[in-house]
Amino acid sequence: MAQVVPGIRGVNAIPLGPRETIEFWQEDARGELQWRFLAANMSDGTLRALGVLVALFQNGKEDQAGPTLVGIEEPETALHPAAAGVLIDSMRDAISMRQVLVTSHSPELLDNPSIAGSEILAVVAEGGDTRVGRLDEAGRSVLKDHLFTAGDLLRMNQLRPDPAIGALDPDDLQLFGTGAPA
Repeated sequence: MAQVVPGIRGVNAIPLGPRETIEFWQEDARGELQWRFLAANMSDGTLRALGVLVALFQNGKEDQAGPTLVGIEEPETALHPAAAGVLIDSMRDAISMRQVLVTSHSPELLDNPSIAGSEILAVVAEGGDTRVGRLDEAGRSVLKDHLFTAGDLLRMNQLRPDPAIGALDPDDLQLFGTGAPA
């Protein structure tokens, strides 16, 4: 957290009446721990960054490993651009423990040099169908030849999944079993 918000030196859960909140410890200009802020007094970006970091590095109970997949929706929302870079580095660290799936509409996030074109999946919605897949040949070629960045392609609405993927069988999309709705 100290890399996202300079001066933050600790975060604790504390009781607040019948509920709990989070308390942030921040150092003053002399480097001494003096300031305490409740979650309600912190920015949305700071709280969001904490949530992303907790999701990425959470442990399971006792001897359990924790989740094998973490999905994060638009991690850059409400963050300073430099802080978004810190979160990308954290996601890279977390992939040694679990799969990390990130969705974003941010060209700046896609332009991070540590994100390879092979790691980007494109999504399009056409005629009521949503297609997700590796970038099409044109997108892969443009990125490989450094003609445009992934962020440039997003700005031009040219991040497209490879059409060779084909449509998925709706029966393969059952997330919660095959029974009829209750």
